[in-house]
Amino acid sequence: MELSIILVMGVSGSGKTTVGALLAGQLGWPYDEAESFNPAANIEKMAAGIPLTDADRVPWLAAIARWIDGEVAAGRPGVVTCSALRRSYRDQLRSGRPQVQMVYLQGSRDLIATRLAARHGHFFRADMLDSQFAALEEPAPDEGALVVSIGKSPKEIVEEILARLGRGPAPGPDQQGGAWR
Repeated sequence: MELSIILVMGVSGSGKTTVGALLAGQLGWPYDEAESFNPAANIEKMAAGIPLTDADRVPWLAAIARWIDGEVAAGRPGVVTCSALRRSYRDQLRSGRPQVQMVYLQGSRDLIATRLAARHGHFFRADMLDSQFAALEEPAPDEGALVVSIGKSPKEIVEEILARLGRGPAPGPDQQGGAWR
């Protein structure tokens, strides 16, 4: 299997963490959650209901890019999540990194709002969803993103991603489908 970094992207509540972790588990690849790269100040802003600015995202995107570079330098594939709402953000993460394959988790505002309302213990406030959709620039065809509808279970979404990327799960015990987190 060729070296690859799968970047799972989408608005908050689209299932990036659930799908990313399950996908990494199926492949037997390292995984990291984009929010772990956010400076504390960014998390505090979002918890207070204040949308991040492009300037706020600079150190966050740089940290994710460093993670990607570290995995590639170590000869490891990996899965990482990132909202990557704007093309300019995606370009920063893909520039000079042909190993990066984007997977865009696409869903309606209503479906995602329902999921966010059911989510507890996360710093992202559901009332910020409109700002996510306002900032979202869906990937253009020339970006080569795999677009996947989130209207199915996490297990079905991961199976679709694996099939469309021409990859199978890692050998080992069957992974459970899980629930949305």
